[in-house]
Amino acid sequence: MECEMNDTVTNSDPGKRQKPKRDYLTVSEVADLFHVSSKTVVRWANDGKLPYMATLGGHRRFPRGPIEGLVSDQQRGSAHLV
Repeated sequence: MECEMNDTVTNSDPGKRQKPKRDYLTVSEVADLFHVSSKTVVRWANDGKLPYMATLGGHRRFPRGPIEGLVSDQQRGSAHLV
């Protein structure tokens, strides 16, 4: 499976340095968004509750759009991952 991990820099203030916004998130970034542990994110991924792709090194990467959508749904109370 080929997948590009594009970086786009969003910088409204030219004097302020910002991290690039990547298309994929790491396990720890997803855990921070959902306020759960990294182990919980891995379990949800293994259970098919979160979409992800595996890198050649075996690390999970989660597509930003669908994950942010799930976070938004969860905040509104319309998504339950547990």
